[in-house]
This record gives sequence, C-alpha cells and structure tokens, in this order.
Amino acid sequence: MEKISIPTTIYSGDDSLTVLQTVKQSAVLLVCDPFLPGTPGLKSIEGQLDSSNQVTIFSDVKPNPPLTNIMAGVEVFNQVKPQVMIGVGGGSAIDTAKAIRFFGEKLNKCEVKCFIAIPTTSGTGSEVTNTAVVSDEKNATKMPIIKDHLTPDIALLDPRLVMSAPASVSAFSGLDVLTHALESLVAVDPGANVISTALSEEAVDIIVHNLVTCYQHPDDYEARKIVHEASNAAGIAFNTAGLGIAHSIAHQLGAQFHMPHGLACAMMLPLVIEFNAQDPKVRAKYCKAAVKAGIGNANLSPRLEVKRLQNTIYKMMDQMRCPRTLKAFGIDPAEAKAKTDVVVKAARADGTFPGNPIVPTDEQLAAVYQAVIG
Repeated sequence: MEKISIPTTIYSGDDSLTVLQTVKQSAVLLVCDPFLPGTPGLKSIEGQLDSSNQVTIFSDVKPNPPLTNIMAGVEVFNQVKPQVMIGVGGGSAIDTAKAIRFFGEKLNKCEVKCFIAIPTTSGTGSEVTNTAVVSDEKNATKMPIIKDHLTPDIALLDPRLVMSAPASVSAFSGLDVLTHALESLVAVDPGANVISTALSEEAVDIIVHNLVTCYQHPDDYEARKIVHEASNAAGIAFNTAGLGIAHSIAHQLGAQFHMPHGLACAMMLPLVIEFNAQDPKVRAKYCKAAVKAGIGNANLSPRLEVKRLQNTIYKMMDQMRCPRTLKAFGIDPAEAKAKTDVVVKAARADGTFPGNPIVPTDEQLAAVYQAVIG
C-alpha cells in the first residue's frame, strides 16, 4: 500500500507572508539564521505578526546544526513554551527549529499548535519534510530525526527572500534540489510513485534550465520563483519516496570535512547516478527524466542518455564555480582516503541509505566514495 501525504499548506508569491497576520494572541518562538535579525527580510516577517503576540527570537543557528546549539534553543523553548513556532532561513535554521520543537515538546510535555516554515534558500525542502538532520560534533556524525509531526503546518514561499542569498548558497542549495529530485525519482524506501515521480521530473526540468540563471542573475524574479517552487516540489517528492546513497555519503562529507551539504550532494550525484544506472529499470527512469528535461534524445542509447545527464550536472557545477572533488575543495586526498571505513560505516547507517535502488556492498560504497576524492 502506498501512502501519499502532503500535510503542509503551501503559499507562494510575494504576498505569501500576509498569512502571518492570522497568528494572534500567541507565544511565538521564531528561529532564524544569525545574520537575519535587523535585516529588511526579517523585519518584513515580524511586521506581519500582530502586536497581540509575544515574539521571542532565537538566532544561534549554525550550519549542519550541532546538538549544543539545539539544546541552547531548547532552553529558550522551556521559557517561552510557544504555541506557534516559525522557522526562517536556510535548511539549517528550519532543521534547528524542528529539532528544538522535538526536544522541547518532550521535555515540557506540551504541543506546538502551529509550525510555520519560511525558507530563505531554494534547496533543502525542509519546509515540507518530516526530517531534521542534526550533527553530533563530539562523534563527527550526522543523524536525522524523522517524525511526521515535525512536518511544518504552513510553508511560505516568498521569492524576494532568496534574492539576497550569496551566489555560492544559490548554487549549492539548487544542486541539493537536483539531488533530491534525481534520488527520489529512483528511490525504493518508502518508494517512488506516480505523484512523487511527476514532482521529481518537473523539478529536474526546472533546475536544469533555471538554476544557473539564478546564480548569474540573482534579481531575476521569475527564475527565483520557479526554482523556489521546484525546491518545494522536490522536498515533497523525497519526503514521499525517500533518497539514497548520494545523501548518505554527502552527510558524512559534511560531518568529516565540514563541507556545505548541497555541494557534497552535487559532488556525489553524478557518481551515484553512474552506480545506480547499472540497473536497467533505474537507467530507464533517468533517461525518461533527461528526455523530458530536454537534456537527452530518445533516439540515443540509454547509456549515452545517462552520460548526458552526468555531463549536464558537471557543466552546471563548472558554470557556478563548484569544485567537483574533495581535493578541489581543499581536502588532503590521503586524509580523505584514510577515512574510508568511517565514511562507509556511517553512510550505511544513515537514514537515507535504504532508499537507494541498489544495495551496495561495503566495497562498492567505498569505491563510490573514493571516486569523489580526486
């Protein structure tokens, strides 16, 4: 039996923030990136909240959210006991808000009545997923908290909020969207279905044709809007279908080498496509998506179609100045190779691993990882 659930109500457009006007007479905990307080973007969000609310801001958010920062947020949660939580920022901020909610509700035996997510990057899809990925810095590992009730009730997609993102953030987060789309397209746990496949294929098409435009022309409203919506669509797709070893290895690259998540995913994606394309059924799915996106040609052999897909990803990375390998990122290849066993073990234990359509042996997983070292 397939389960398809989209519990988040999504509002998109430059007037989407007006939805916040419905929040009244509530204790509100707003979790945001550290650079947002005092900015026009956050002021525009705060300005939509009725004066009858008691708003507390927690902005001690860090990339790859560490448990220490999350527990600092829980301390604030304990004091506020919010009825409403608002997560504003990139994936780290929204994931931090989810994790604070998870621990805060357990410790206080209370329930947040409404959780609103407002993404300021077009990438993680965290505004529509049930997952928060947190880092255990002491043990250099990442772990997902996966609970359906953590899925935001409302997502507000205002394209204006992503226009000020640094070019590298636009690139990395957008390539994360592409990874979500192509992994969920072929995922087996819980598994792709007609609806998730449609969302995955559409997201691939949009990202391939619009992401570089966002990078080169950050004020292009239409490109920003459609990429922001594609990020959301890919989030729904992978929340439904699952992901795979591009993410399970990428999580370890973040934990071991403090690499931006989207860049880690982009590095792994072409290599994982090549590995998964050994399966003819998986290869056919990649080919269909490539043809729909105008990358491929139905008259070409499936293997050439897959190669075109890989080359398209590499070309986009080059156009947006993204290094292709760990060595190009500045990691010592000898150090990276020495961590092979640690990466393989943690990747196999990662919550995204079961979604991969081919279950790799440790040797195969090590080979895929070592191919990205450079």
